[in-house]
Amino acid sequence: MNEASATVPTYHFERLARTPQSEQWRIESDTSAIGRVDLHFTGAKVYGTLVVHTSVADEEVEELIADIDARLVSTADEYREDFVVTVWRGTEFGTYSEDEAADFDDDEPEDDDDAR
Repeated sequence: MNEASATVPTYHFERLARTPQSEQWRIESDTSAIGRVDLHFTGAKVYGTLVVHTSVADEEVEELIADIDARLVSTADEYREDFVVTVWRGTEFGTYSEDEAADFDDDEPEDDDDAR
Protein backbone atom coordinates (compact mmCIF):
# COMPACT_ATOMS: atom_id res chain seq x y z
CA MET A 1 0.00 0.00 0.00
CA ASN A 2 1.45 3.38 -0.91
CA GLU A 3 1.61 6.34 1.47
CA ALA A 4 -1.20 8.31 -0.26
CA SER A 5 -3.71 5.48 -0.06
CA ALA A 6 -2.80 4.88 3.60
CA THR A 7 -3.89 8.41 4.55
CA VAL A 8 -7.19 8.54 2.62
CA PRO A 9 -10.03 6.87 4.49
CA THR A 10 -12.44 4.52 2.77
CA TYR A 11 -15.89 6.05 2.26
CA HIS A 12 -19.22 5.15 0.80
CA PHE A 13 -22.34 6.98 -0.37
CA GLU A 14 -25.85 6.68 1.03
CA ARG A 15 -28.64 8.24 -1.04
CA LEU A 16 -30.90 10.49 1.02
CA ALA A 17 -33.21 11.86 -1.68
CA ARG A 18 -33.81 11.73 -5.42
CA THR A 19 -35.94 13.69 -7.87
CA PRO A 20 -36.00 13.40 -11.68
CA GLN A 21 -33.22 16.04 -11.93
CA SER A 22 -31.32 15.78 -8.65
CA GLU A 23 -29.94 13.53 -5.94
CA GLN A 24 -28.64 14.04 -2.41
CA TRP A 25 -26.06 11.71 -0.88
CA ARG A 26 -24.48 11.38 2.56
CA ILE A 27 -20.77 10.54 2.44
CA GLU A 28 -19.48 8.31 5.22
CA SER A 29 -16.00 7.13 6.09
CA ASP A 30 -15.38 3.90 7.95
CA THR A 31 -16.00 5.70 11.24
CA SER A 32 -18.29 8.72 10.67
CA ALA A 33 -20.15 10.97 8.25
CA ILE A 34 -17.70 13.27 6.47
CA GLY A 35 -20.04 15.21 4.21
CA ARG A 36 -22.88 15.43 1.73
CA VAL A 37 -23.19 16.04 -1.97
CA ASP A 38 -26.15 17.43 -3.91
CA LEU A 39 -26.16 16.70 -7.64
CA HIS A 40 -28.32 18.55 -10.18
CA PHE A 41 -28.60 17.15 -13.70
CA THR A 42 -29.32 19.82 -16.35
CA GLY A 43 -28.94 18.54 -19.88
CA ALA A 44 -25.26 18.07 -20.71
CA LYS A 45 -23.98 19.66 -17.47
CA VAL A 46 -24.09 18.32 -13.94
CA TYR A 47 -23.78 20.74 -11.03
CA GLY A 48 -22.69 19.55 -7.61
CA THR A 49 -22.48 21.08 -4.17
CA LEU A 50 -20.07 19.16 -1.98
CA VAL A 51 -20.04 19.90 1.74
CA VAL A 52 -17.24 18.26 3.71
CA HIS A 53 -16.18 18.31 7.36
CA THR A 54 -13.23 20.53 8.31
CA SER A 55 -11.13 17.41 8.97
CA VAL A 56 -11.20 16.38 5.29
CA ALA A 57 -7.82 17.13 3.64
CA ASP A 58 -7.55 18.96 0.30
CA GLU A 59 -6.16 15.85 -1.41
CA GLU A 60 -9.11 13.81 -0.18
CA VAL A 61 -11.54 16.42 -1.53
CA GLU A 62 -9.99 16.05 -4.98
CA GLU A 63 -10.22 12.25 -4.81
CA LEU A 64 -13.78 12.51 -3.51
CA ILE A 65 -14.80 14.68 -6.48
CA ALA A 66 -13.29 12.15 -8.89
CA ASP A 67 -15.09 9.31 -7.10
CA ILE A 68 -18.40 11.20 -7.15
CA ASP A 69 -17.95 11.71 -10.89
CA ALA A 70 -17.14 8.05 -11.52
CA ARG A 71 -19.63 6.43 -9.15
CA LEU A 72 -22.61 8.82 -9.09
CA VAL A 73 -22.51 11.20 -12.07
CA SER A 74 -21.22 9.01 -14.90
CA THR A 75 -23.47 6.11 -13.96
CA ALA A 76 -26.58 8.33 -13.97
CA ASP A 77 -26.18 9.67 -17.50
CA GLU A 78 -24.22 8.29 -20.44
CA TYR A 79 -23.24 11.72 -21.73
CA ARG A 80 -22.18 14.79 -19.85
CA GLU A 81 -20.36 17.81 -21.17
CA ASP A 82 -19.14 19.11 -17.81
CA PHE A 83 -19.27 18.42 -14.06
CA VAL A 84 -19.13 21.65 -12.06
CA VAL A 85 -18.58 21.28 -8.30
CA THR A 86 -18.71 23.89 -5.55
CA VAL A 87 -17.03 22.75 -2.33
CA TRP A 88 -17.93 23.98 1.16
CA ARG A 89 -15.99 22.99 4.27
CA GLY A 90 -17.32 23.24 7.84
CA THR A 91 -18.90 21.41 10.75
CA GLU A 92 -22.43 20.11 11.06
CA PHE A 93 -24.60 22.53 12.98
CA GLY A 94 -27.78 20.47 13.11
CA THR A 95 -30.72 18.99 11.25
CA TYR A 96 -34.09 20.71 11.28
CA SER A 97 -37.57 19.56 10.34
CA GLU A 98 -41.10 20.93 10.53
CA ASP A 99 -42.06 17.69 12.27
CA GLU A 100 -42.06 18.64 15.98
CA ALA A 101 -41.94 14.97 16.97
CA ALA A 102 -38.59 14.53 15.22
CA ASP A 103 -35.82 14.08 17.75
CA PHE A 104 -32.50 14.37 15.97
CA ASP A 105 -29.37 13.11 17.67
CA ASP A 106 -26.16 14.99 16.78
CA ASP A 107 -24.14 11.77 16.57
CA GLU A 108 -26.48 9.59 14.53
CA PRO A 109 -28.99 10.56 11.80
CA GLU A 110 -32.62 9.60 12.35
CA ASP A 111 -33.93 6.70 10.28
CA ASP A 112 -36.50 8.32 8.05
CA ASP A 113 -38.12 6.34 5.24
CA ASP A 114 -38.57 9.51 3.17
CA ALA A 115 -34.86 10.32 3.38
CA ARG A 116 -33.50 6.94 2.25
